[in-house]
Amino acid sequence: MTAIQVTDVFLRDGLQDEPVTLTPAQRVEIGAAIAAAGVRRMEVASFVNPKRVPQMAGAEEVLRSLQQGTRAELTVLTLNGRGVERAVAAGARHVQIVTSASQAHSSANAGQGIEQALAGLGEQVAAHPGVDFFAGISTAFTCPFEGAIDPEHLLWMVRSFKAMGVTNIGLADTLGTTPTDELIASLDHVLTGEPDLTYYLHLHNAHGQALATVDAAIERGITRFDAALGGYGGCPFAPGAAGNLSTGELVRHLHVTGHRTGIDEAALAEATTLARNLLATAPRLAQPSHA
Repeated sequence: MTAIQVTDVFLRDGLQDEPVTLTPAQRVEIGAAIAAAGVRRMEVASFVNPKRVPQMAGAEEVLRSLQQGTRAELTVLTLNGRGVERAVAAGARHVQIVTSASQAHSSANAGQGIEQALAGLGEQVAAHPGVDFFAGISTAFTCPFEGAIDPEHLLWMVRSFKAMGVTNIGLADTLGTTPTDELIASLDHVLTGEPDLTYYLHLHNAHGQALATVDAAIERGITRFDAALGGYGGCPFAPGAAGNLSTGELVRHLHVTGHRTGIDEAALAEATTLARNLLATAPRLAQPSHA
């Protein structure tokens, strides 16, 4: 029986593509319910421009309140130096630095190319030695603009983060469309090239194949996965991005297949219901988040 760490990303990735906004207090309420279900690690906000992603306004308040009210390990996402500075100033202890595996998505998502993004993030890692930085590579397998990502290019990106001193690296199937065999082939290439790093998978679930990918990844020693309450989520800057792998579905599947998560399924279902109810009554955005 393998212990699997499930990171719930509803408060960031689950909300960023919704056509409504929740108040910081409502997001804290949901986060507290997620933590109460036994989820030990949560991604609670992204420190990005709220004009581009208004669903993330008030990130500082959400982080501060959850730090005071829960024991879960709280992570935040950043795309550039300004985001890192905001996150560190807000008291973030675990900061995900993210760039895309494709130039086109990097430009759309972060407003800069891959090399520029990596250089800026590397400067921030060096400037904040007391922060736990970990990396996320979006569109790691398939890009909505460029198609399939060359596994050798993905390995180059992994090594770029390693050169910064970042050894905990997430690979994201941002669209959720990469066939399991293709995704695992790329993962195998990375694992062969850099076997001593820690990896996690961030899976979206366009074709219902994410659980098969989880099983294959566990066989290769991967024990950390992202998921979001209710399968919410997507990327406002990746056309066609599907929702995340559902936390409830993932936890149920892991338990059925004999793995441990430490998460209470009934309490997790209650947290999911709370999130759905709050979203159903939330005010709609005046404009799409990608306008």
